[in-house]
Amino acid sequence: MTFEPWEWALLAVGAAFVGLSKSGIPGVGILVVGIFSNILPPKLATGMVLPLLLVGDVAAVATYLKHTQWRHVLRLFPWTAIGVVAGWFALGHMSDRSVGVAIGAILLFMLGLHAWRSRRTAAEKLEREVVAHGAWFAPFMGVFAGFTTQMANAAGPVMILYLLAMRLPKMHFLGTSAVYFFALNLFKLPFMIQLGLIDGGSVVVNAWLAPAVLAGSIVGRLVATRVPQKLFERLALGLTFVAALKLLLG
Repeated sequence: MTFEPWEWALLAVGAAFVGLSKSGIPGVGILVVGIFSNILPPKLATGMVLPLLLVGDVAAVATYLKHTQWRHVLRLFPWTAIGVVAGWFALGHMSDRSVGVAIGAILLFMLGLHAWRSRRTAAEKLEREVVAHGAWFAPFMGVFAGFTTQMANAAGPVMILYLLAMRLPKMHFLGTSAVYFFALNLFKLPFMIQLGLIDGGSVVVNAWLAPAVLAGSIVGRLVATRVPQKLFERLALGLTFVAALKLLLG
């Protein structure tokens, strides 16, 4: 693959955002596919991003592993695997545009649900706990995350909503999401190779961009230690909202 200098610069910015999203500000990662899609066709962009996500995952796991809440990883992953298989099948039968609209609409619905739950009174706290931890919640979010990540590497906003609903502190949030996404992206890898979205040429480009991912991870760790919990949650939700609008509007 050959790119113009400005295209390499834009790809490097996107790669740095991968590292930043993995280690400091969840939600930034959803913008990465948008950046790559300005240079490559959307499906190829999805394949190009996956190895970079794995580089960021390794850095994030090395940093936050001790904060992982394993019960959430184990609760979600079997359902996520089902979603990945469904997304792999759908990727060959749906257009990029139709998938983006569907994902964007559901994300906006989930944001609305989260906002509604967070505004309810303290007297309704027990009911909120039942809703957030109900039998339907983890399977739905797991399948949805698997489907969206296979279609567009867009599971980040779904997991933000899930982990915020679980009321995880910032460091537990980062540790749990780091391990979850590392396992998820490894699971996705053979499906993306089978679809022809990862090949020798794309891996060479990934090798050139990997240092930018690591640089973004370093910046992300610095940010994570300094951002208060409330601001952290607002940034995550705000970026999720932007991502949903982008998917809807194209």
